[in-house]
Amino acid sequence: MPKLSAYDKELPYSYALGIFPATECLKHAADRCMRLLVSADSAESEGVLRLREAAEAAGIRCEEAGRLLEKISRKENCHAAMVFEKAESRLCGDGDHLVLHHPSDMGNLGTILRTALGFGYRDIAIIRPAADSDDPRVVRASMGAVFSLSVCHYDTFEAYRAAFPEHRLYPFMLTGSTPLDEAAASRAERCALVMGNEATGLPEEFARYGTPVRIPHSGDIDSLNLAIAAGIGMYAFGRRREGGCA
Repeated sequence: MPKLSAYDKELPYSYALGIFPATECLKHAADRCMRLLVSADSAESEGVLRLREAAEAAGIRCEEAGRLLEKISRKENCHAAMVFEKAESRLCGDGDHLVLHHPSDMGNLGTILRTALGFGYRDIAIIRPAADSDDPRVVRASMGAVFSLSVCHYDTFEAYRAAFPEHRLYPFMLTGSTPLDEAAASRAERCALVMGNEATGLPEEFARYGTPVRIPHSGDIDSLNLAIAAGIGMYAFGRRREGGCA
């Protein structure tokens, strides 16, 4: 087996750090699992034992690697990690999409991915440049939800739009012309909710695309956190979808 290194975006593999994210990786992406790492001092814990048994049943090698776990997690209390192969997904053309335009914060991105799964948004488009969705910090923040999603990257928004011209665009902007409730009430059958960068939001040109949406809030703040705004938007649109938010 090749020697493992600290995470780098150029590597063909990454790490699902923690017992729960590692378990989610094994449960939903077993074909991408390469090996399981566990720390010696937690080898007999119930969670690690269950994870080891599941990995061995799936034919995945397990090894004690406490020093490597500390190195890749930058913590002393990481008890397990699944090494997984990176893979690009394909988006479904029939369902709703969440489009993230230049997201830059690892924690925000992971939180958004977990929220998306909770509200039934399984197809995520990420427009580069963007935070690395395979980074262990993103995987950990998503609590392994990323392994249940289809995440596809595009170099430009135009490339995404060319791939899915039938989806109605709903860019979320502070200057959006349509309040959230009104936009959600008249949502199209296939929606693409478009969220901008944490610091700069969406470029003004997006006001010409589809139905620009505004989330009303008090004047005591200038804007909402991206993960919060994405969660509010997905919930509002999702409950208007046939079947609602499962």
